[in-house]
Amino acid sequence: MHRIFCALTLTVSLLAAAVSHGAQINVFAAASLTDSLKEIATTYEKQTGDQVVFNFAASGPLARQIEAGAPADLFFSADEAKMDGLEKKGLIVKETRQSRLSNQLVIVTVADSPILIASPRDLGASSIKRLALGETQTVPAGTYAKEYLTKLELWTAVEKKVVPCESVRAVLAAVESGNVDAGIIYRTDAAISSKVKTVFTVPASDGPKISYPVALVKDARQPQAAGQFLTYLSGPEAGAVFARRGFLLLPAKAKK
Repeated sequence: MHRIFCALTLTVSLLAAAVSHGAQINVFAAASLTDSLKEIATTYEKQTGDQVVFNFAASGPLARQIEAGAPADLFFSADEAKMDGLEKKGLIVKETRQSRLSNQLVIVTVADSPILIASPRDLGASSIKRLALGETQTVPAGTYAKEYLTKLELWTAVEKKVVPCESVRAVLAAVESGNVDAGIIYRTDAAISSKVKTVFTVPASDGPKISYPVALVKDARQPQAAGQFLTYLSGPEAGAVFARRGFLLLPAKAKK
């Protein structure tokens, strides 16, 4: 009996050690995914024993970090262009790439703002002196916003008012603080703040095509564990979290 007890104790200890020493998966992800991915990871870690470590920022800087050799296992971008750049350089596993989500742009003001904005054209009014946008070259939300305003022939009217921000969450913070009169962010980011109000939602049919691709990084240190997490992100449990937080789920497509 003593031997059996010792054997059982050893087995339990080994299992506990296996759980506590699960793989560490490094995920580089767009700032707008912060809340959704943290919630998804909490459940996933409990189910698998793996640890998911995030680096949240604008997609442009994240892509540059990966190019420089930063230890990323997965890249979850807020636009296709940043992923395209990495794919052209052979830095992602092309066969794992998938476009998982979409979103919508919204115009927001601080919750108690007296400024009336009924349409994007009101952004050109004299009452709007400072307009926060993501940096248009590196932050997809800013790129999308400029594309939309250019389509409406409004970019020239607002360009000098633009306060460029390092991420979409930085745009949200600028609006919350009252340091700007308005900002353009994603619908999902507006939903997490009680300090701002949405004054205009860009219809999906009128706005730019917003797409969030995710892929395994070629030099991933934990390719197997990262691949399993990528599969989970594509599944119904993660999809339910994304949908509840306001993202639009894109239909699965064949691998490139």
